[in-house]
Amino acid sequence: MAIVIGVRFKSAGKVYYFDPAQLEVQLGDRVIVETANGTEMGEVVMAAKEVAEESITQPLKRAVRLATAQDDQRAQENRAFEEKALGICEQKIAQLGLDMKLVGCEYAFDRTKIIFYFTSGGRVDFRELVKILAQVFRIRIELRQIGVRDEAKMLGGLGSCGNEVCCRRFLGDFQPVTIRMAREQGLSLNPTKISGLCGRLMCCLKYEQDTYEAVRKKMPKVGKTVITPDGEGTVVEINVITETVRVNTGEVREYPLDQVTRKHADAKQAHGSEPDAQADDVQQDDAQADDVQEE
Repeated sequence: MAIVIGVRFKSAGKVYYFDPAQLEVQLGDRVIVETANGTEMGEVVMAAKEVAEESITQPLKRAVRLATAQDDQRAQENRAFEEKALGICEQKIAQLGLDMKLVGCEYAFDRTKIIFYFTSGGRVDFRELVKILAQVFRIRIELRQIGVRDEAKMLGGLGSCGNEVCCRRFLGDFQPVTIRMAREQGLSLNPTKISGLCGRLMCCLKYEQDTYEAVRKKMPKVGKTVITPDGEGTVVEINVITETVRVNTGEVREYPLDQVTRKHADAKQAHGSEPDAQADDVQQDDAQADDVQEE
Protein backbone atom coordinates (compact mmCIF):
# COMPACT_ATOMS: atom_id res chain seq x y z
CA MET A 1 0.00 0.00 0.00
CA ALA A 2 1.09 3.57 -0.69
CA ILE A 3 -0.11 6.98 0.50
CA VAL A 4 -1.22 9.16 -2.44
CA ILE A 5 -3.24 12.26 -3.24
CA GLY A 6 -5.40 12.72 -6.35
CA VAL A 7 -4.67 15.75 -8.52
CA ARG A 8 -6.61 17.00 -11.53
CA PHE A 9 -5.21 19.49 -14.05
CA LYS A 10 -8.44 20.28 -15.93
CA SER A 11 -11.97 20.86 -14.70
CA ALA A 12 -13.14 17.50 -16.08
CA GLY A 13 -9.82 15.79 -16.65
CA LYS A 14 -8.40 12.56 -15.35
CA VAL A 15 -7.28 12.24 -11.74
CA TYR A 16 -3.61 11.38 -11.29
CA TYR A 17 -1.93 9.97 -8.21
CA PHE A 18 1.01 11.79 -6.61
CA ASP A 19 3.16 11.25 -3.55
CA PRO A 20 2.18 13.99 -1.05
CA ALA A 21 5.66 13.74 0.52
CA GLN A 22 5.61 15.89 3.66
CA LEU A 23 2.91 18.26 2.44
CA GLU A 24 -0.33 18.68 4.40
CA VAL A 25 -2.89 19.27 1.68
CA GLN A 26 -6.66 19.67 1.78
CA LEU A 27 -9.31 19.14 -0.87
CA GLY A 28 -9.37 22.13 -3.22
CA ASP A 29 -5.76 23.11 -2.60
CA ARG A 30 -3.63 23.91 -5.63
CA VAL A 31 -0.27 22.18 -5.71
CA ILE A 32 2.85 22.21 -7.86
CA VAL A 33 3.73 18.68 -8.96
CA GLU A 34 6.35 16.94 -11.05
CA THR A 35 5.00 15.18 -14.17
CA ALA A 36 6.48 13.39 -17.16
CA ASN A 37 5.90 16.62 -19.10
CA GLY A 38 7.59 18.87 -16.56
CA THR A 39 6.31 20.96 -13.66
CA GLU A 40 2.54 21.53 -13.58
CA MET A 41 -0.05 23.07 -11.26
CA GLY A 42 -3.16 21.09 -10.39
CA GLU A 43 -6.03 20.91 -7.91
CA VAL A 44 -6.25 18.33 -5.13
CA VAL A 45 -9.53 16.43 -5.64
CA MET A 46 -8.71 13.40 -3.47
CA ALA A 47 -7.27 13.70 0.02
CA ALA A 48 -4.35 11.56 1.09
CA LYS A 49 -5.26 7.87 1.36
CA GLU A 50 -3.80 4.41 0.95
CA VAL A 51 -4.12 2.64 -2.39
CA ALA A 52 -2.83 -0.68 -3.68
CA GLU A 53 0.60 -0.59 -5.33
CA GLU A 54 -0.76 -2.25 -8.50
CA SER A 55 -3.13 0.67 -9.10
CA ILE A 56 -0.21 3.13 -9.28
CA THR A 57 1.76 3.95 -12.41
CA GLN A 58 5.39 3.76 -11.42
CA PRO A 59 7.48 5.72 -10.74
CA LEU A 60 5.12 7.71 -8.54
CA LYS A 61 5.77 11.42 -9.03
CA ARG A 62 5.69 13.73 -6.02
CA ALA A 63 3.97 16.94 -5.07
CA VAL A 64 6.63 19.65 -4.73
CA ARG A 65 4.79 22.36 -2.78
CA LEU A 66 1.54 24.23 -2.34
CA ALA A 67 0.82 26.80 -5.04
CA THR A 68 1.34 30.48 -4.19
CA ALA A 69 -0.29 33.69 -5.39
CA GLN A 70 2.58 34.05 -7.85
CA ASP A 71 1.78 30.60 -9.27
CA ASP A 72 -1.86 31.59 -9.75
CA GLN A 73 -0.74 34.76 -11.52
CA ARG A 74 1.54 32.74 -13.77
CA ALA A 75 -1.33 30.38 -14.65
CA GLN A 76 -3.53 33.33 -15.62
CA GLU A 77 -0.76 34.74 -17.80
CA ASN A 78 -0.38 31.35 -19.48
CA ARG A 79 -4.10 31.24 -20.30
CA ALA A 80 -3.88 34.71 -21.87
CA PHE A 81 -0.89 33.60 -23.90
CA GLU A 82 -2.82 30.54 -25.13
CA GLU A 83 -5.50 32.75 -26.68
CA LYS A 84 -2.83 34.75 -28.50
CA ALA A 85 -1.06 31.56 -29.65
CA LEU A 86 -4.32 30.12 -31.02
CA GLY A 87 -4.86 33.16 -33.21
CA ILE A 88 -1.34 33.02 -34.60
CA CYS A 89 -1.56 29.27 -35.27
CA GLU A 90 -4.91 29.61 -37.08
CA GLN A 91 -3.39 32.32 -39.27
CA LYS A 92 -0.41 30.11 -40.20
CA ILE A 93 -2.70 27.14 -40.94
CA ALA A 94 -4.71 29.30 -43.35
CA GLN A 95 -1.53 30.55 -45.04
CA LEU A 96 -0.28 27.00 -45.59
CA GLY A 97 -3.71 25.79 -46.70
CA LEU A 98 -3.67 22.80 -44.36
CA ASP A 99 -6.81 20.65 -44.00
CA MET A 100 -7.03 20.83 -40.21
CA LYS A 101 -9.29 22.44 -37.63
CA LEU A 102 -7.56 23.96 -34.63
CA VAL A 103 -9.42 23.11 -31.40
CA GLY A 104 -7.28 24.43 -28.59
CA CYS A 105 -3.80 24.74 -27.12
CA GLU A 106 -1.99 24.31 -23.81
CA TYR A 107 0.94 26.36 -22.60
CA ALA A 108 2.95 24.29 -20.13
CA PHE A 109 3.02 25.77 -16.64
CA ASP A 110 6.83 25.87 -16.68
CA ARG A 111 6.64 27.45 -20.17
CA THR A 112 8.81 24.83 -21.82
CA LYS A 113 6.41 23.95 -24.64
CA ILE A 114 3.09 24.64 -26.35
CA ILE A 115 0.71 21.85 -27.41
CA PHE A 116 -1.80 22.56 -30.20
CA TYR A 117 -4.80 20.24 -30.59
CA PHE A 118 -6.56 19.81 -33.93
CA THR A 119 -9.02 17.60 -35.80
CA SER A 120 -8.85 16.50 -39.41
CA GLY A 121 -10.51 14.04 -41.77
CA GLY A 122 -7.18 12.35 -42.46
CA ARG A 123 -3.44 12.56 -41.89
CA VAL A 124 -1.87 16.00 -42.12
CA ASP A 125 1.74 16.85 -42.94
CA PHE A 126 2.27 19.69 -40.47
CA ARG A 127 6.08 19.66 -40.39
CA GLU A 128 6.34 23.04 -42.08
CA LEU A 129 3.77 24.46 -39.66
CA VAL A 130 5.83 23.25 -36.68
CA LYS A 131 8.95 24.93 -38.08
CA ILE A 132 7.13 28.24 -38.55
CA LEU A 133 5.56 28.16 -35.07
CA ALA A 134 8.92 27.30 -33.47
CA GLN A 135 10.44 30.36 -35.17
CA VAL A 136 7.58 32.57 -33.95
CA PHE A 137 7.40 31.41 -30.33
CA ARG A 138 11.00 30.15 -29.91
CA ILE A 139 9.80 27.26 -27.78
CA ARG A 140 9.13 23.56 -28.21
CA ILE A 141 6.00 22.96 -30.33
CA GLU A 142 3.76 19.86 -30.35
CA LEU A 143 0.72 19.24 -32.58
CA ARG A 144 -1.70 16.48 -31.56
CA GLN A 145 -4.60 15.20 -33.63
CA ILE A 146 -7.65 14.36 -31.50
CA GLY A 147 -11.01 12.67 -32.12
CA VAL A 148 -14.48 14.19 -32.19
CA ARG A 149 -15.22 13.17 -28.60
CA ASP A 150 -12.14 14.96 -27.32
CA GLU A 151 -13.07 17.96 -29.44
CA ALA A 152 -16.49 18.17 -27.76
CA LYS A 153 -14.82 17.82 -24.35
CA MET A 154 -12.49 20.74 -25.06
CA LEU A 155 -15.05 23.06 -26.68
CA GLY A 156 -18.09 22.20 -24.55
CA GLY A 157 -21.71 23.07 -25.35
CA LEU A 158 -25.27 22.16 -24.37
CA GLY A 159 -26.63 18.65 -24.72
CA SER A 160 -30.19 17.71 -25.68
CA CYS A 161 -31.04 17.68 -21.95
CA GLY A 162 -30.31 21.40 -21.73
CA ASN A 163 -27.25 20.94 -19.49
CA GLU A 164 -23.62 21.42 -20.40
CA VAL A 165 -22.26 18.23 -21.98
CA CYS A 166 -21.13 15.67 -19.39
CA CYS A 167 -17.64 15.28 -20.87
CA ARG A 168 -17.01 18.96 -20.23
CA ARG A 169 -18.49 18.99 -16.71
CA PHE A 170 -17.31 15.84 -14.95
CA LEU A 171 -16.40 12.86 -17.15
CA GLY A 172 -12.73 12.06 -16.70
CA ASP A 173 -12.71 9.11 -19.11
CA PHE A 174 -14.87 8.11 -22.04
CA GLN A 175 -16.69 4.79 -21.59
CA PRO A 176 -17.61 2.47 -24.50
CA VAL A 177 -21.21 3.05 -25.65
CA THR A 178 -23.11 0.67 -27.95
CA ILE A 179 -26.30 0.64 -30.02
CA ARG A 180 -27.46 -2.27 -27.89
CA MET A 181 -27.70 0.05 -24.87
CA ALA A 182 -30.15 2.31 -26.70
CA ARG A 183 -32.18 -0.70 -27.84
CA GLU A 184 -32.40 -2.22 -24.34
CA GLN A 185 -33.47 1.12 -22.88
CA GLY A 186 -36.32 1.38 -25.38
CA LEU A 187 -34.93 4.48 -27.08
CA SER A 188 -35.44 5.49 -30.68
CA LEU A 189 -32.60 4.27 -32.87
CA ASN A 190 -32.74 7.50 -34.86
CA PRO A 191 -29.08 8.69 -34.86
CA THR A 192 -30.12 12.33 -34.42
CA LYS A 193 -31.90 11.47 -31.14
CA ILE A 194 -29.24 9.31 -29.51
CA SER A 195 -26.10 11.15 -30.65
CA GLY A 196 -24.31 13.90 -28.78
CA LEU A 197 -22.68 17.08 -30.04
CA CYS A 198 -19.70 15.02 -31.16
CA GLY A 199 -21.90 12.95 -33.49
CA ARG A 200 -21.24 9.77 -31.49
CA LEU A 201 -23.63 7.89 -29.23
CA MET A 202 -24.43 9.89 -26.09
CA CYS A 203 -22.27 9.01 -23.08
CA CYS A 204 -25.34 9.09 -20.81
CA LEU A 205 -26.59 5.84 -22.41
CA LYS A 206 -24.01 4.15 -20.19
CA TYR A 207 -25.27 5.57 -16.90
CA GLU A 208 -28.35 3.38 -16.39
CA GLN A 209 -27.28 0.37 -18.44
CA ASP A 210 -26.27 -1.75 -15.43
CA THR A 211 -29.69 -1.19 -13.84
CA TYR A 212 -31.51 -2.06 -17.06
CA GLU A 213 -29.52 -5.28 -17.41
CA ALA A 214 -30.16 -6.29 -13.79
CA VAL A 215 -33.92 -5.63 -13.98
CA ARG A 216 -34.30 -7.32 -17.38
CA LYS A 217 -32.85 -10.53 -15.97
CA LYS A 218 -35.76 -10.63 -13.51
CA MET A 219 -38.43 -9.89 -16.11
CA PRO A 220 -40.04 -12.35 -18.57
CA LYS A 221 -39.46 -11.79 -22.28
CA VAL A 222 -42.15 -10.48 -24.60
CA GLY A 223 -44.11 -13.39 -26.09
CA LYS A 224 -43.54 -15.73 -23.14
CA THR A 225 -46.43 -17.33 -21.23
CA VAL A 226 -46.71 -16.26 -17.59
CA ILE A 227 -49.04 -16.76 -14.66
CA THR A 228 -50.86 -13.72 -13.23
CA PRO A 229 -53.51 -13.26 -10.53
CA ASP A 230 -56.04 -13.42 -13.41
CA GLY A 231 -54.65 -16.63 -14.90
CA GLU A 232 -52.22 -17.50 -17.67
CA GLY A 233 -51.39 -14.97 -20.34
CA THR A 234 -48.82 -13.81 -22.87
CA VAL A 235 -46.40 -10.98 -22.19
CA VAL A 236 -46.99 -8.15 -24.67
CA GLU A 237 -44.82 -5.44 -23.12
CA ILE A 238 -42.40 -4.86 -20.25
CA ASN A 239 -41.46 -1.59 -18.55
CA VAL A 240 -38.03 -1.71 -16.93
CA ILE A 241 -38.32 1.68 -15.24
CA THR A 242 -41.59 0.92 -13.42
CA GLU A 243 -40.86 -2.83 -13.23
CA THR A 244 -44.29 -3.71 -14.60
CA VAL A 245 -45.46 -6.23 -17.18
CA ARG A 246 -48.39 -5.95 -19.59
CA VAL A 247 -50.01 -9.34 -20.11
CA ASN A 248 -52.79 -10.51 -22.42
CA THR A 249 -55.03 -12.91 -20.49
CA GLY A 250 -57.94 -12.32 -22.87
CA GLU A 251 -57.72 -8.73 -21.78
CA VAL A 252 -54.48 -6.75 -21.68
CA ARG A 253 -53.64 -5.66 -18.16
CA GLU A 254 -50.55 -4.29 -16.41
CA TYR A 255 -49.13 -6.13 -13.40
CA PRO A 256 -46.27 -5.36 -10.99
CA LEU A 257 -43.35 -7.72 -11.58
CA ASP A 258 -43.84 -9.47 -8.22
CA GLN A 259 -47.34 -10.55 -9.30
CA VAL A 260 -46.12 -12.30 -12.45
CA THR A 261 -44.64 -15.80 -12.42
CA ARG A 262 -42.91 -17.47 -15.32
CA LYS A 263 -44.75 -20.62 -16.35
CA HIS A 264 -41.61 -22.71 -16.60
CA ALA A 265 -40.34 -21.69 -13.13
CA ASP A 266 -41.44 -25.01 -11.58
CA ALA A 267 -39.84 -26.98 -14.42
CA LYS A 268 -36.59 -25.09 -13.93
CA GLN A 269 -36.68 -25.86 -10.20
CA ALA A 270 -37.37 -29.52 -10.81
CA HIS A 271 -34.91 -30.21 -13.62
CA GLY A 272 -32.22 -27.68 -12.73
CA SER A 273 -32.36 -26.02 -16.16
CA GLU A 274 -34.51 -23.59 -18.07
CA PRO A 275 -36.30 -25.03 -21.14
CA ASP A 276 -35.79 -21.84 -23.14
CA ALA A 277 -32.18 -21.27 -22.12
CA GLN A 278 -30.82 -22.30 -25.52
CA ALA A 279 -33.22 -20.00 -27.35
CA ASP A 280 -32.28 -17.16 -25.00
CA ASP A 281 -28.59 -17.75 -25.72
CA VAL A 282 -29.23 -17.39 -29.44
CA GLN A 283 -31.08 -14.13 -28.84
CA GLN A 284 -28.16 -12.90 -26.75
CA ASP A 285 -25.69 -13.75 -29.51
CA ASP A 286 -27.79 -11.89 -32.07
CA ALA A 287 -27.85 -8.83 -29.84
CA GLN A 288 -24.07 -8.93 -29.45
CA ALA A 289 -23.66 -9.13 -33.21
CA ASP A 290 -25.55 -5.85 -33.50
CA ASP A 291 -23.29 -4.06 -31.03
CA VAL A 292 -21.56 -1.05 -32.52
CA GLN A 293 -19.05 0.21 -29.99
CA GLU A 294 -18.11 3.85 -29.91
CA GLU A 295 -15.05 4.97 -28.02
